[in-house]
Amino acid sequence: MRDKTKTLGEQGIMISVVIPTLNAGPALLDTLTALLPANDRGVIREVIISDGGSSDRTLAIADDAGAVIVEGPRGRGQQLRAGADIARGPWLLFLHADTILETGWDEAAFKFMTIPGQCRAATFRLKFAESGLRPWLVALGANLRTRWRGLPYGDQGLLISRQHYDAVGGYAPLPLFEDVDLIDRLQAAWPGGDGCLSILSPRAITSAERYQRDGYISRVLKNNRCIRLYRKGVPPADILEVYYGRSSTPTSGRHGKAAAGGPGQDTPQS
Repeated sequence: MRDKTKTLGEQGIMISVVIPTLNAGPALLDTLTALLPANDRGVIREVIISDGGSSDRTLAIADDAGAVIVEGPRGRGQQLRAGADIARGPWLLFLHADTILETGWDEAAFKFMTIPGQCRAATFRLKFAESGLRPWLVALGANLRTRWRGLPYGDQGLLISRQHYDAVGGYAPLPLFEDVDLIDRLQAAWPGGDGCLSILSPRAITSAERYQRDGYISRVLKNNRCIRLYRKGVPPADILEVYYGRSSTPTSGRHGKAAAGGPGQDTPQS
């Protein structure tokens, strides 16, 4: 039987993968390696590494892999936007440098992208690379929130048509909560708000390093606090101080966004 994913290139339905990096090192190599089968089948048009000033082997790894490299100011929102700006594919896949997509993701993406009338954005289910009850519970909470409220973490990846991405204005150059901000606008643009995002069955497997380093309970509580501050209108730049533990009293002030709670990678997760 012919592999259906081969017809993506023939139909002009190809993906530009955008990965923001900052000293990603070995994690990036694993992420890129996991993309190779899809690349060999013609699913991926290009992989774009949007770097924010790495001093390790990140750029060498990207170059060896044949990725397109764009360099610019540090900041995930700015880096994601910079990568998308030069992407040539009709579909964009935003992926974190420490996230590995499970085998079969390209077949799921093919089905999603070729269903007539399908909504124009999708994400993957979350799984942490570490085993144990605590990472399993955090991932479960993330997947339930994605399903019930349409609010994934940036770690889960975002597959979106170029047309739809441009229509909502793309990623804003925010230092934090850039993924929350984009999801808010996707929901606002979708009739009724709900249902703007499909959930693909393959999992996005990511690191639980932040939780292991800070402690699961402490990290979850801090993440939830940061999200509450964001929803109250505190500027993301001020919330950074709380997120990284440098301050407990951020400056108040409206950032101009309003919506019910949302996710975030490097942006707080709950």
